[in-house]
Amino acid sequence: MMTLCQPRLKDMLDNKDQQLISLLRKDARTATVTLAKKLGVSRATVQNRICKLEKNGIILGYTLKLKPEAEIHPVRLFMNISAEAKNEAMVINRLHQHPEVVAIHHTSGHWDLIAEIRAETLPQLNSLLGEIRLSEGILKTETNLLLDTIL
Repeated sequence: MMTLCQPRLKDMLDNKDQQLISLLRKDARTATVTLAKKLGVSRATVQNRICKLEKNGIILGYTLKLKPEAEIHPVRLFMNISAEAKNEAMVINRLHQHPEVVAIHHTSGHWDLIAEIRAETLPQLNSLLGEIRLSEGILKTETNLLLDTIL
């Protein structure tokens, strides 16, 4: 949780850092020379900024986006979860024990958590959802099966 004494992340990054992050979000494999041309700086400056962003924990890693047909776990959904406040940490730990749960998000509003879940088949997914729903500390769930991804 951020306190009033801590600088906000966007205040720690100058305009060039923000532009660089935006370019890397679109394609993290963009050549350093290309990034330098787009940013109007030298190649060494781009390399130094990327190293600084990695060292400071701003950039945590790089990932790969696959087209939906190439996914190993083609069945995907979001599970909205209402959890007992006193058991929320336990619920999160239990969700992390399932390799099919690829992300967990705290949210505001009606739901406390949203879990992104991937599975190979609908029966596998159904079994997992049943197990999660019966977990101690979970009050209510709602699932949304992802039908398509618009890139």
